[in-house]
Amino acid sequence: MPDKHLSTQFDSDLNSVSSRLMELGGMVESQIRQAIYALSQFSAEVADQVILGEVRVNALEVDIDREIASIIGRRQPTARDLRLLMAISKATANLERAGDEAERIARMVKAIVAEGMPRSLPASELRVATELASNLLRKALDAFARLDTQAAVAILKEDNLIDQEFDGFVRKLITYMMEDARTIGASLDLLFIAKAIERIGDHAKNIAELIIYIVKGDDVRHVPLAKIESNLQSSAS
Repeated sequence: MPDKHLSTQFDSDLNSVSSRLMELGGMVESQIRQAIYALSQFSAEVADQVILGEVRVNALEVDIDREIASIIGRRQPTARDLRLLMAISKATANLERAGDEAERIARMVKAIVAEGMPRSLPASELRVATELASNLLRKALDAFARLDTQAAVAILKEDNLIDQEFDGFVRKLITYMMEDARTIGASLDLLFIAKAIERIGDHAKNIAELIIYIVKGDDVRHVPLAKIESNLQSSAS
């Protein structure tokens, strides 16, 4: 990921912290996959594994932040090197929060298993959105490793699909609750899961925005997608 420097040790530092970011990403992806399985099978046992995994994710986040602080203190990087380290720190935070959402899904699955889920509710439909969010996070990590701005833009576009899935699912749940008040409790559990899925997609989008920040030096948070694309095309020509 990092460019070559005169200091071999600095390159080693950057490669080390970049590798640990990818390790964290792999751990969070595993959490999300387990959460998908727990949701599809209503497995409290698998949900417990997701919850236990959060301890390791949190510990690695702290280690990465400590390593970044050490590199900045020792190397005093500037320009793109500093942007890279800042972006890795922010990407780390986004991954940890995506892990929090996987844990939230697991806890809601356990609640559903304990309470029972009315057969009429569309719980299985959440799997599609969850897989979309999981795939998006994996693509964001891959694009981050390659610092691929075009892939980053594609991720920003794809996040809209998850938002659309969420909006459609919410409308469907509202219909169920209006038709049968007995489904309100379980419907709210599913709503919390759907919101957690949407947030995982948001964290993937945030990581994609960081790629553009590293490469171009532009903070594209809250910038319309059309303008981001236009600016990238202008700088490429």
